[in-house]
Amino acid sequence: MKVKKFTAATSRDALRKVREALGPDAVILSNRPVDGAVEILALDNDDVASLSAPVADSEMAQPKPQLQHFDELAPAAPRATPARRYQDAGPVLNAPVAPAYVAPVAPLAPVEPAATYAERRAPAPEPTIDMAAMTAMMSAAITQAKESATSEVSNMMSEIRAMRGLMETQLAELSWGSTAQREPHKATVLREMLAAGFSATLARYIIEKMPAMNDAAQAMRWVKTVLARNLATIGNEDAMLSEGGVFALVGPTGVGKTTTTAKLAARCVMRHGPDKLALITTDAYRIGGHEQLRIYGKILGVMVHSVKDEADLRIALKELRNKHTVLIDTIGMSQRDHMVAEQVAMLSGSGAEVKRLLCLNSTSTNETLNEVVRAYQGSGLHGAIMTKMDEAASTGGVLDIVIRQKLKLHYVSNGQRVPEDLHVADSAMLIDRAFRNRGTAPADADLPMLMAATAQANRREVSHG
Repeated sequence: MKVKKFTAATSRDALRKVREALGPDAVILSNRPVDGAVEILALDNDDVASLSAPVADSEMAQPKPQLQHFDELAPAAPRATPARRYQDAGPVLNAPVAPAYVAPVAPLAPVEPAATYAERRAPAPEPTIDMAAMTAMMSAAITQAKESATSEVSNMMSEIRAMRGLMETQLAELSWGSTAQREPHKATVLREMLAAGFSATLARYIIEKMPAMNDAAQAMRWVKTVLARNLATIGNEDAMLSEGGVFALVGPTGVGKTTTTAKLAARCVMRHGPDKLALITTDAYRIGGHEQLRIYGKILGVMVHSVKDEADLRIALKELRNKHTVLIDTIGMSQRDHMVAEQVAMLSGSGAEVKRLLCLNSTSTNETLNEVVRAYQGSGLHGAIMTKMDEAASTGGVLDIVIRQKLKLHYVSNGQRVPEDLHVADSAMLIDRAFRNRGTAPADADLPMLMAATAQANRREVSHG
């Protein structure tokens, strides 16, 4: 008898080894896990048969006992000769036969048939793995890891940017402090520009491009020349009035669009007569808004047309196509109102080339004017008009926006009189007036901080040639 041991990672692999080595009729003696593996003890079927055979010289190995017939248990009768037996065959057959003794036989216990190899109990199936659930868990873990890594990287980059900004600010302050000591006229120019209302961004850019100067007066003359050269103006209104066209005055509420429209209308009437001019108002929301323009039109002898939407404007411009100049007074609205984009789209889709002139309030701050220009920019502005110049403490802020946004300044309005208080823009005069009507200059201790704050500000190119 040879008991063989088979070891495998799983029960299935171990049973396969048993089947290959001992055949399908092998007998499994034991099945147990050992050190993370499965160990099976098996015995060949022939060895099992040898185990069932009796041992020699044992009682089970003796020959089978001979069983007696039932008739031998009956009383013995005299043995007759063959001849006599054949002769007496008839009478003997006719004689009554005594019943034979039958020994009682104990009932046999039911024997269950031996289980075949196919009916043997198979090893317990191993637990299966839900691949879909496993994939979902892995995907969730990967996604969470990515989000965590992204958040950590974002926080790290924010800290790096903060550190970089702090270092640049400190370095800029140190640099400006050393520059002010070496070239004191640059500090003088910076104070003058900030007092005039110009932004620190434009002032820093100009000072960085400033050549070597002997004194502050020479430096100021150079600065004024550069600013006047970069302030684009029409110079002469003859070309504009002679060319004519469709002009729309746009801008926030209360900037003076209606009054400026009346001033331009008076100039056109004095140049070409009332028959060559037409006025259009889109202000149908403000109570009495169009009545003010109608009064001006009645004084000038010009018809005023009122439109409500793009279709009305298209029809009106089509009917007025024989006019030399058409002025449109639009609705005033905040630069943060979503209707600004609708107004720009209405003027652009009117079917005619509408030149938009943006009215800039001289009393507004630099940040407010920046928002106004961005909101009304659209596909491009034809030019700008400075209004309420007589109410502004300093005009450097609005000139700064015109220079940095590359706008062409057409007119300057400094009062309510029609048409006297409307003047053609003169760059040299406006720059000189901005420095004459200067406000309070910042303290010297604040200059390094102001210059450092504009180190990373977005600057537009300013020509120096």
